[in-house]
Amino acid sequence: MKLGILTAPFPELSLGEVAAWAKGAGFEALEIACWPSGGGEKRRYAGTAHLPIEDMSPGLASEIADDIAAQGLAISGLGYYPNPLHADAAHREMVIGHLKKVIRAAAMMRVGVVNTFVGGDRTLTLDQNWARAMEIFPDIVAHARDHGVMLAFENCPMIFSHDEWPGGHNIAYSPKIWRRIFDSWGDGVGMNFDPSHLVWQMIDPLRFIREFGGRMVHVHAKDLMIDREGLYENGIMSLGMGWQVPRMPGLGEVDWPPLFAALYRAGYDGPVIIEHEDRNFEGTREKVERGFLLARDVLRPYVK
Repeated sequence: MKLGILTAPFPELSLGEVAAWAKGAGFEALEIACWPSGGGEKRRYAGTAHLPIEDMSPGLASEIADDIAAQGLAISGLGYYPNPLHADAAHREMVIGHLKKVIRAAAMMRVGVVNTFVGGDRTLTLDQNWARAMEIFPDIVAHARDHGVMLAFENCPMIFSHDEWPGGHNIAYSPKIWRRIFDSWGDGVGMNFDPSHLVWQMIDPLRFIREFGGRMVHVHAKDLMIDREGLYENGIMSLGMGWQVPRMPGLGEVDWPPLFAALYRAGYDGPVIIEHEDRNFEGTREKVERGFLLARDVLRPYVK
């Protein structure tokens, strides 16, 4: 395994600056944030463009990849987390077009994984969203396969705010849907596994790994705290709004030792990438770095 970071919390730094800090801090891998350079994403920890995706060429791709390798870092994947099942057709077309560019860039950079979302229209039922996914994703999956890139979906419900209520912005969150994904697209796709998203759904992470561990190609290390007072005030029907709190690994309710034991038993030997969404460690570059360093020290004993 290699321990690394998702570059999204450093929008003001160049990729080279992030890489230099990560190497100096003892990390071994980067997941590179690849939103469009023109911006547009409004949610937290989204919109960072650390690669010139729109202008990528084979020569530029090789130069960037070689620069990262020269610093002793691996690129675990390229990360772009939009909503390909958005209600607005024009928005869908835009994000799918950029996702395909990210896939092409990954191939040019010799990066084997692109991390993304299946997406979801919050106003539709699960089955209605799935029907749309079956229309949209075969072409994207084929595009990734043709470029020798594994498309990896994250298991996040994306329901953290009222504009994501009631159905969330990503349907790939439960075992039921993951079975559909793998039954439909087979080895053309993999899972970018984040255990924190299972905690508030009351889905057993260890059982989840036992069932799907063989399909995990990338792991996000993020923790989650359940605010019991917020849960009391808002109730479970609020679907996590007001009581699920993202934390750095070690500061929430994920039990990391048995989780890593389950990953090793499942044969996972890929990257473990710290995803930073903890409000206690944001606001300045120094605080973001402190959060990553704290998570590093919690996870390092298990990542060998």
